[in-house]
Amino acid sequence: MKKFKNIFLVLAIIFTLVFCAWGTVRIVKYVQFSLECEAYLKRAADANTVELAKEELAKAIDYAEKNNLTEGIVSIFLKNPANDIEFWYHNIKSAYDELENVPEDASQLEKTNVLMKLRESLTDRDSNGGTKVIYPFGITIYPNNVLYFWWCILSSVIGGVFWTLFIVAVGVKLKVNTITVEKK
Repeated sequence: MKKFKNIFLVLAIIFTLVFCAWGTVRIVKYVQFSLECEAYLKRAADANTVELAKEELAKAIDYAEKNNLTEGIVSIFLKNPANDIEFWYHNIKSAYDELENVPEDASQLEKTNVLMKLRESLTDRDSNGGTKVIYPFGITIYPNNVLYFWWCILSSVIGGVFWTLFIVAVGVKLKVNTITVEKK
């Protein structure tokens, strides 16, 4: 077993690096989505004018369309309605259409009502009392959710197995403190 320790170490390091690559790619994908879509949805929800809301929402819709985020479900096992991309896309698209249909001579109250409805459609309260943009969890890596799932599982499990084998091959022993009691 000791002759394999270097092989186990190399494989453990390789799979650990593969797992770290998974984490890095997930972070990069999240940041890309956050900057190129989520931020514009938030700005549209926060807009004070219909024109500004339309402009910001159009950028988010453009990103969704360019990245094929118009249909599908991000769930892998359970088809949770909250993870339905098609519903999310149609929701933001219909919000844009509603902004588009606001007449220029609409009263300020009508415009404010449309903007309030837009805000309610795009955002929700988070656990801290702030607002968060509504989108399906996992959309940042769609349509490769299954690939990312297996990448994570296999790299972490196989890496863990090789780290365990390496530790066994090196012969690291856990030292257990024992207390002896003398009988009188």
